Amino acid sequence: MPAARDVDEPVLSVDDLVVEVDTPYGRARPVDEVSFEVARGETVAIVGESGCGKTMTALAVLGLLPKPGARVAGGRIRFVGRDLLGLSGRELRRIRGSAMSMIFQEPVSALNPVFTIGQQISDVLRAHDPALTRPAARRRAVELLADVGVPGASSRVDEYPNQWSGGMCQRALIAMAIANRPELLIADEPTTALDVTIQAQVLEVLRAAQRTAGAATLLITHDLGVVAEMADRVVVMYGGRVVETASAEEIFSAPRHPYTLGLLTSLPRVDTDLRRLLPIPGQPPQLGRIPVGCSFHPRCHLRRNRARCVDEDPALAAIRSPGRRTACHFHDEMRDEVTNVAAELGADVTTAVRGG
Repeated sequence: MPAARDVDEPVLSVDDLVVEVDTPYGRARPVDEVSFEVARGETVAIVGESGCGKTMTALAVLGLLPKPGARVAGGRIRFVGRDLLGLSGRELRRIRGSAMSMIFQEPVSALNPVFTIGQQISDVLRAHDPALTRPAARRRAVELLADVGVPGASSRVDEYPNQWSGGMCQRALIAMAIANRPELLIADEPTTALDVTIQAQVLEVLRAAQRTAGAATLLITHDLGVVAEMADRVVVMYGGRVVETASAEEIFSAPRHPYTLGLLTSLPRVDTDLRRLLPIPGQPPQLGRIPVGCSFHPRCHLRRNRARCVDEDPALAAIRSPGRRTACHFHDEMRDEVTNVAAELGADVTTAVRGG
């Protein structure tokens, strides 16, 4: 008989996760000592530019790192108390698609073009419940498609992915992800390549699906608008490392890392009259060529030629409110930096998008 589960235990706990890959420049770490937790019913967003390590982190959690070439080199991943890194491939396959599910980006290419939508949802159901008959699985597929807002689900269940739009395919992926009522739902760029109207619909479907499944949600995105709509807490990544973590309200109202502020000032807004956007100068570091010291210092306004930024790697340290951390030597100066940037742009760039 399994031991009683602690209701306060996080659904997912990632501690000092290190992923290594081989590059032309030698061995590199696209994920470098990353730590975070996701509680029951909570949505945690991992944000950052392309190449910061967001998706690689999610793939490591699921045991889907590309092989050969990528491997977990350190740390711990625990899912409802189980050490995922200690499980066999067979045990991981038993968990994936049932207790843990992932909604992949680019929904059209994530679906198999030679099978109907209904067949693909039925296969997910029957893979984890062999006793389920095909007719019963098909009926359940229709119910799931209706749950995610597919009109005429009973007739459209037998259509192929090429007959569906990108937004409708995304709904099908969400239906597949929640089919077995997972405890953890991972959504990787769930609104990529969708127009604004469809994005809003998909996010509402994802919220409803999360409530239906009662799942903890790990949201991987570069879109701060999506973060504002969905997230309870935010993990900001840069160069494979966590540089700030806080509640979503704190991230938007009072960022304490220059990179987080840079993401905010480069975001087009409809709720305030920005004179212009303020992009982050330069480019993210190449894998295997992370700068010495603070990895963000070549692009940082707050650096001001201070040697400490170039020479010393800042630790991810706790600041003020519980659960809030930042990796910046001069985070105490961020309040004035936010004020200065707002004056330069002619608007309050940190008014929380959510609710406002």
